[in-house]
Amino acid sequence: MSVSQRQLKFARLIQEELSQIFQREGKNVIGNAFVTVTRVEVSPDLKVAKAYLSLLAIKDKNEFIENVNERKSELRKHLGNRIAKQVRAIPELIFYLDEGAEYAGRIDNILKDLDIPPEDDQEEDED
Repeated sequence: MSVSQRQLKFARLIQEELSQIFQREGKNVIGNAFVTVTRVEVSPDLKVAKAYLSLLAIKDKNEFIENVNERKSELRKHLGNRIAKQVRAIPELIFYLDEGAEYAGRIDNILKDLDIPPEDDQEEDED
């Protein structure tokens, strides 16, 4: 099923606002961690928002996500204070670890470590 323009617009709004919350108001939830909201997916009825977080300077990322999910009602309240005049209902928040950036970093390190000799131009000229 395709995602509607309404869902996309709502997801962008939530992503922007959650990013601001984590930067400014969420220090009691996240401490000194660097959190990036990489994407948000919203259900068709706009009642559930899945937020994917990229984390830096955190040792146990899964534990961090669990802690954020335990405090999601506090984050939802902050979100509601920011967007209540723009939307009818504040969605239920679910946070996930976005491992895409970490995976890309691992692939990049693997590629850097490869020892690939340069092509010999003379062999190509002989063919």
